[in-house]
Amino acid sequence: MKSVFFVVTLALCLGLASSTSKQPVMTIQSSDGDVIDCIHIREQPAFDDPLMESHVIQFCFSKVGLGNNFKNSDLWFLYASAGLLYILNKTEKRRVWQVWNQNGTSYPDQTICTIIYAIGEVIYLRGVYGAVATMSVWSLSVQQGANEFSLSQVWLVAGQYNGSDLNTLEAGWQVFSDHYLNNQPRLFVYWTPDTYQKRGCLNLECFGFVQVSSQFSLGSAIAPTSSYGGSQFDVTMFIWKNANDGNWWLNIDSSLIGYWPARLFTHLAHGPARLVQWGGEVINSRSYGQHTTTDMGSGHFAEEGFGKASFFRNLKIIDYLSYMQPDWSINIIIKA
Repeated sequence: MKSVFFVVTLALCLGLASSTSKQPVMTIQSSDGDVIDCIHIREQPAFDDPLMESHVIQFCFSKVGLGNNFKNSDLWFLYASAGLLYILNKTEKRRVWQVWNQNGTSYPDQTICTIIYAIGEVIYLRGVYGAVATMSVWSLSVQQGANEFSLSQVWLVAGQYNGSDLNTLEAGWQVFSDHYLNNQPRLFVYWTPDTYQKRGCLNLECFGFVQVSSQFSLGSAIAPTSSYGGSQFDVTMFIWKNANDGNWWLNIDSSLIGYWPARLFTHLAHGPARLVQWGGEVINSRSYGQHTTTDMGSGHFAEEGFGKASFFRNLKIIDYLSYMQPDWSINIIIKA
């Protein structure tokens, strides 16, 4: 099994399915048709919010509040960031790049590269302070012209789905052809503080998530992907809460990507998530009067087994004592 792996520098580039008004320092034309604008890190959309004007970008995080068993966990990438310990995984991996930088394209310093579901979920009465999952990555078919998408992701949730106060943090990969203009799987992040009503944002398309890594362009394609009966490629998402300032951080494989500032949320600002969810979701618009043709995961059922069906593995949570725990009490939910 190979992990989807990505490359490194300190710049922020925006993968532009939608354009930005920021003046780019450099523009990259990706081989898949994407246009990647590199902007100064302080020019990213997170700072369009007046309340973020004096915000100091956090490039690293404290180890305080993380249980000692992190040292022995398989999350060897935990402290991988500028100025922190960088430990190479001893397992041989085939490196897989985001499509826009497969040819070695880099960017200037101090810029950054900018419903049906089947899920497993866990509810902890004392709260969830982080979660990890490794998920396989696939190219799949999404019904076009109906604004449908298919995704695999991790959710951290607080509040109520049937209320107006739901807070979520979400990260994974999605195929959303009407938005990105093709069927390639793309890295994405999302958040909402109000049950997806008036506030919330995909990637860096409005203020919210603060990106600190120049290794990734949120919204850009990732490759290669898993093949039916052939090679399997996966990516690991790790989200956790910094005990010092309440910000929620995102790691992807060996890279510290950025964080959701605590001030974006209500429940998640100063407290934990009440549940974590891992799984897939598709939109079923029934635009032609019938069930959607959009695939979830690999587009094949679990009984076909490894190499044919999509998978999640390495499911863990961070508990109220800041210890990483494997989870054995997953509740499976399927809604068609």
